[in-house]
Amino acid sequence: MKIHEYQAKDLLREYDVKVPRGVACFSVAEAVSAAQYLGGEVWVVKAQIHAGGRGKGGGVKVAKSLEEVRMFADEILGMTLITHQTGPEGRLVKRLLVEEGADIASEYYLGMVVDRAMQRVTVMASSEGGTEIEEVAATAPEKIHKVSVDPVTGLTEQQALTLARAIGLPEVTLAEAATLIQHLYLLFWDKDASLAEINPLVLTGDSRVVALDAKINFDDNALFRHPEITDLRDLDEENPLEIEAAKFGLSYIALDGNIGCLVNGAGLAMATMDIIKLYGGEPANFLDVGGGATAKQVAAAFRIMLKNPGLQAILVNIFGGIMLCDVIAEGLVTAVRETGLSVPLVVRLEGTNVKKGLAILAESGLSLITATDMADAAQKIVQAAGGN
Repeated sequence: MKIHEYQAKDLLREYDVKVPRGVACFSVAEAVSAAQYLGGEVWVVKAQIHAGGRGKGGGVKVAKSLEEVRMFADEILGMTLITHQTGPEGRLVKRLLVEEGADIASEYYLGMVVDRAMQRVTVMASSEGGTEIEEVAATAPEKIHKVSVDPVTGLTEQQALTLARAIGLPEVTLAEAATLIQHLYLLFWDKDASLAEINPLVLTGDSRVVALDAKINFDDNALFRHPEITDLRDLDEENPLEIEAAKFGLSYIALDGNIGCLVNGAGLAMATMDIIKLYGGEPANFLDVGGGATAKQVAAAFRIMLKNPGLQAILVNIFGGIMLCDVIAEGLVTAVRETGLSVPLVVRLEGTNVKKGLAILAESGLSLITATDMADAAQKIVQAAGGN
């Protein structure tokens, strides 16, 4: 789950991480009032969407008068902001963050992620703040410094000091920076975050270390422990089909292709998308119905996929283990009849009760295409969707 920058900064304040003073705004009038409340002579007006690259897309403006605050707020609110993370369709801006200006002397990067191979949290820091960390990794990987955190001891003061020193922070700020890094780790750990990123972390003219921007994502599987985090969810920033899928216990992620995929198991779903691409097709979605899907869930999956106007064909790829092939076949027949499926359907079944399942499909009288294996299924679905 993602949250907005202003929400992330509220959490940082709870953990005594220094951030600029700012106010979330939903109208131009609120933006002007926020600037008046904050005082000073310089303000930053920031679009609030769940995507990076806002500045390059025109969603971050520095205002040097209240009139400029008004002008920039009016310009950004309601705009469709397109960045490298939004895709070409962009995101509609409905919220702003108005912040006090900062006297920036230097910019750094600080981030934390879960390293699944190490089964630990990895903390990363770099002297190259204000740019995409992926770009730094590609062009100057030696400038990214990492430590792996023992979950028993947590991030130690020595580890935090080592990182702060490695990225070139002045000696007089090392203790403050180390404390900030440790507090960010505590937030990450306490709230079951999956990503925490401060880019840039800045050194101000008066030698303060401040989180100028903030991005925090959370593990969906741990949200039951954090109702205070769930309350921050902005459904306007999420794909409506993904929201609907979640109501039925389906794992659905919209993609840009034209071939719908209905699969049981995340690994098989990934392999299915890979083989579709291998044969020249483009998946329209990732959809994992899980190991024990019901006919109701299968029907819901079909309805959700069919709401995609670019959908041209559907591939069902099921390996029956806990989910019996005959049960899933009955669910498919019911789903196709209920939804009035109007695009080609390719079905590949394998596993427990596969013969019974195939017999049910054959006797249904429905117009569908069966496949013997994944390669056969991929070739048939690409052809059915208008490919080679």
